[in-house]
Amino acid sequence: MGRAFVYVILGGGVAAGYAALEFTKRGVAHGELCIISEEPVAPYERPALSKGFLLPESPARLPSFHTCVAANEERLTPKWYKEHGIELVLGTRVKSADVRRKKLLTATGETISYKILIIATGAQALKLEEFGVSGSEAENVCYLRDLADANRLVNVMQSCAGGNAVVIGGGYIGMECAASLVINKINVTMVFPEVHCMGRLFSPKIASYYEDYYQSKGVKFIKGTVLSSFEFDSSGKVMAVNLRDGSRLPADMVVVGIGIRPNTSLFEGQLTLEKGGIKVNGKMQTSNDSVYVVGDVAAFPVKQIGEIRRLEHVDSARKSAKHAVAAILEPEKTSEFDYLPFFYSRVFAFSWQFYGDNAGEAVHFGDYSGNTFGAYWISKGHLVGSFLEGGTKEEYEAIANATRLKPEIKDLAELERQGLNFALAVSKKPQPTPPVEVSSSSLVLEKPVYTWHATAGVVLAASVAAFAYWYGRRRRRW
Repeated sequence: MGRAFVYVILGGGVAAGYAALEFTKRGVAHGELCIISEEPVAPYERPALSKGFLLPESPARLPSFHTCVAANEERLTPKWYKEHGIELVLGTRVKSADVRRKKLLTATGETISYKILIIATGAQALKLEEFGVSGSEAENVCYLRDLADANRLVNVMQSCAGGNAVVIGGGYIGMECAASLVINKINVTMVFPEVHCMGRLFSPKIASYYEDYYQSKGVKFIKGTVLSSFEFDSSGKVMAVNLRDGSRLPADMVVVGIGIRPNTSLFEGQLTLEKGGIKVNGKMQTSNDSVYVVGDVAAFPVKQIGEIRRLEHVDSARKSAKHAVAAILEPEKTSEFDYLPFFYSRVFAFSWQFYGDNAGEAVHFGDYSGNTFGAYWISKGHLVGSFLEGGTKEEYEAIANATRLKPEIKDLAELERQGLNFALAVSKKPQPTPPVEVSSSSLVLEKPVYTWHATAGVVLAASVAAFAYWYGRRRRRW
């Protein structure tokens, strides 16, 4: 028993939806494309789960946030897939893959074959048991990775109004869930081992600003320690959290956000792995030329940084998916993926954007007692990363452009003095024309491709910043 398709997307997250839309834009025929997903619903905008989905009033619910509404594109409901001849195989787990024979075997015993496979399996939330702590199955212990997790979290929150929540982890999920818990009138204590929140991205000064605000909303922080055990009541619910430093925290619910692990197990020993994910080239193509990888699970060359990276953010998932489809359908016309790393978040009344890499020394600017401030990161004499909170559309575009251009920085004090004006000036400065050498037979352009890449990159970065600004203003609850 089996089915065959030209293209199969394995995984039903954000990347799958954006890949499907790109396939239809490029003329995929009815019946050629299939999406296999363990989730029982069509692909949706996953960021909504930690934002609008958790609101106590007028919460976001499907079908309102199916992909690809966050990019101001069509909303791909199940009806849309049917109308476009795309087969959705939902609620289905693939238990084995054979990339040499181009076959997938589902848990129900069905074989699905393909000519081209796009792996969009994403990642799974790390569980406490992996760190020697039991209790994840308690009904008031919540993770947040998919729609089922979000529904469970909402149900637990509704039963704990006015109670105490302990959030384990100080990253994206921890910070966004803590904000939602506060909005739902739940007392929050955050616990994480780092010295400050968002340790992988924020500088201590940036982190301190947000921590101070969270504390003004009643959130308590316990840093430099980790969960050691739970205490349970007679019904099996967690009633207290014990920490390694000896602290005991009463708890009516627990939210765990301690990281993710890419879903690579089906392809170990078959494809080249790197950085915890599946290694691809600039076309998102693996060591097997019939297999492509997109989203959280892809380890791809980031030209802006000059190394292989695996990026855990929705923007990368969306853009890598579109690029992979372009490379599959028009390989000769598709250049290598030239992605400027981009991260953003919106909690409470805040909205920040980060571009590039937080390597080297941070130079802070702006009013850290007000609403608009930021930082640049300088490495090896060049600007490599930029962060801005509370910016305008023009200002977000400027920091994106400046980061893409990687200007030389000679005086850190002067950069701090200029602050945001530096990015505004750099982004408006005309770029030099590439040198031209005249020969008797032809014009020889020396390195014109790099100037073209930079110019195109600036345009792309500006587009990303403009969309993110619009998205934050118009669709804040997502």
